[in-house]
Amino acid sequence: MVAIGKVAVIGAGVMGAGIAAHIANAGVPVALLDRVPDGAEDRNAIAAGALSRLMKSDPPAFMHRANARLITIGNTEDHLGLLAEADWIVEAVIEDLAIKQQVYATIEATRREGSIVSSNTSTIPLSRLVKDQGERFRRDFLITHFFNPPRFMRLLEVVAGVDTRPEALEVISEFADLKLGKGVVACKDTPGFIANRIGIYWLQCSVTLALEMGLSVEEADAVIGRPMGVPKTGIFGLLDMVGLDLMPHVLSSMAQALPESDPFHEIHREPELVEEMVAKGYTGRKGKGGFYRLKPDTREKTKEALDLKTRQYRTAGKPKLKSVAAARRGGLKALVTHQDLGGRYAWAVLSRTLSYAAGLVPEISDDPAAVDQAMRLGYNWKYGPFELIDRLGAGWLGARLTAEGRPVPAFLAQAGERPFYRPQGRRLQVLRSDGDYHDLARPPGVLLLCDVKRAGRPVARNPSASLWDIGDGVLCLEFHSRMNALDPFSLAMIGKALRIVPQSHKALVIHNEADNFSVGANILLVRLAAMVRAWFLIGWLQRKGQEVLQALKLAPFPVVGAPSGMALGGGCEVLLHCDALEAHAETYVGLVEAGVGLVPGWGGCKEMLLRWSANPKRRGGPMPPVVKAFETIGMAQVAKSAAEARDLCFLGPDDGIVMNRDRLLAAAKAKALALAEGYRPPDPAELALPGPTGRCALSLAVEGFRLSGKATAHDAVIGNVLAGVLSGGHTDILDRVTEAGLLALEREAFMALVRQPASLARVAHMLKTGKPLRN
Repeated sequence: MVAIGKVAVIGAGVMGAGIAAHIANAGVPVALLDRVPDGAEDRNAIAAGALSRLMKSDPPAFMHRANARLITIGNTEDHLGLLAEADWIVEAVIEDLAIKQQVYATIEATRREGSIVSSNTSTIPLSRLVKDQGERFRRDFLITHFFNPPRFMRLLEVVAGVDTRPEALEVISEFADLKLGKGVVACKDTPGFIANRIGIYWLQCSVTLALEMGLSVEEADAVIGRPMGVPKTGIFGLLDMVGLDLMPHVLSSMAQALPESDPFHEIHREPELVEEMVAKGYTGRKGKGGFYRLKPDTREKTKEALDLKTRQYRTAGKPKLKSVAAARRGGLKALVTHQDLGGRYAWAVLSRTLSYAAGLVPEISDDPAAVDQAMRLGYNWKYGPFELIDRLGAGWLGARLTAEGRPVPAFLAQAGERPFYRPQGRRLQVLRSDGDYHDLARPPGVLLLCDVKRAGRPVARNPSASLWDIGDGVLCLEFHSRMNALDPFSLAMIGKALRIVPQSHKALVIHNEADNFSVGANILLVRLAAMVRAWFLIGWLQRKGQEVLQALKLAPFPVVGAPSGMALGGGCEVLLHCDALEAHAETYVGLVEAGVGLVPGWGGCKEMLLRWSANPKRRGGPMPPVVKAFETIGMAQVAKSAAEARDLCFLGPDDGIVMNRDRLLAAAKAKALALAEGYRPPDPAELALPGPTGRCALSLAVEGFRLSGKATAHDAVIGNVLAGVLSGGHTDILDRVTEAGLLALEREAFMALVRQPASLARVAHMLKTGKPLRN
């Protein structure tokens, strides 16, 4: 199969530039081209401006700033030679068929034989794009529909034409999977493909019905949010994030593309309110605000919401809907059967959306699993439409629709009382449009913990963690407390793994499929113990964490961490004590204890000193690694990607980075098995540290930050305590400090800080607001 070695993107708008940045994230050189502006001195001005914006974007488009060097900017007049070098050419110009076809003429006259061309279109059918194009172009052409922002949104919808050669589809799908980390969903050539076809209908339903039923924006978002497995932005918050100025164009395009018989037309309304807001500059987060805003001309960041009746802003509130409370206890069915306003709204939106999705099979796809994957990855739903139907019951949903005199989609009626998904041992089967169940096949190289869990029982389990046998002599330790915060149960399961693995297994992988690997130690336990002055309990938990993680590091078998999402505080310390890591590219790692008034207490200080001391870039005696560790911990630095984590020594030079999260566990298992051959645990290390002179130098720097206003009074207290740990206490430069000695310094420092009211105030503030207190 032909590998993708170079890529060209034509169109340096928001999407084109974002696609180019993410291809660079994959380590692949990419040319970013756009037209020559009229009368411009810099003929590359459009592409140059796009690259400049990429470098400043927040959230960042690049996983590492160095990736920008892989982008070559140019224009479509002077740099057509870059197209001739490309294996894949992505067209990402405006949604105008005539302009796209002009671009295709330029591409076809320049590209080399066998290169693949794709369009990022979301509204124009492929059949229209290739009309009047030659056979060579049609054979090499397909649609690759990315979602914005391309770095973070995992969905890639791929559409092949009747003439597209199978190898082109295979090459792009494999590249997108392995290199770009995408969940590739094959779509039919229908309006909006899958995700936008359903997603735009859902958006319009939610907004239209909220206005008609008289809900406030906060009430609508409370219902169309976490109770349905939708991100907490809900519906109006989502529109603010996407941009209200896009909504009229998207709705208009969909209305024009869909046949008159489509149910979309029943709920389509001209968005007069949105047009009025956009005209006044209220385009959402990128403008003066949207359905929500921060109160202007005030220092306090007071959140305001738009009153949909008066169209005036007021202080945003937290609605108290009994239906939402019922959903927390009884799930989705409790929400949609509740008779308050929220329950009636939930049923009105969800019944229409699920009916619409069911009615689109087999038009948009023969496979409900593909539909569900598209909605999970494209709209960040926790459950796809057919997974939601299973949570209600297909028979129950059909019966309620019938009782209300509403049509039941043929595919839903065909399911009857059967679920759309059913387990068969370790396999999961899905009901397709032919009326039969089919195995849900995983691509080669994909191992999911959910499949392992479906097939059997855990080796061991407690309220916060479990051990699973993932085959070939490897156990997987899974954290599953709330946000995977670590507590005595988590530590106990690590201890159990340390006893079980040597008896019957070869290696241990630490991994879970939650949104975050672990947000750290459960600081609520610290606060509760401090409130009753149970310092001995805090001391026990801190010492226990050190003992367990040090035993993990020195275990007689290899331990591989496989994180994704946030790995903060204690979660980061777990990873620091692993032999190796296979980290998802979107892993955000940091020792953030300073934000809650503390220092790392489970070996984090020790491990950062060891890592910076072993870093080949460090020069000049014992002080440079102490300074680097001090900066990393004292400033609570958090890597914004696995690539940045390597710069900060949270990942080592030999640790792996996996772009596709679905491939993470398999990569970690393979590394664990490779390490198991002839494995020997590491020897305890010793360090030469500067002692009091080093502490004095760091303390002087901290005082300078405090006097200049860059550090608060309690920041200085924490910095001085941290300086004492990292400089080695009362050691002398000629002495060696052992790991046990550093752990003792950590314990002393942690217990000194946890007794201070200012530290406990930071803990309380973090628990209440999720943000650090600057006291």
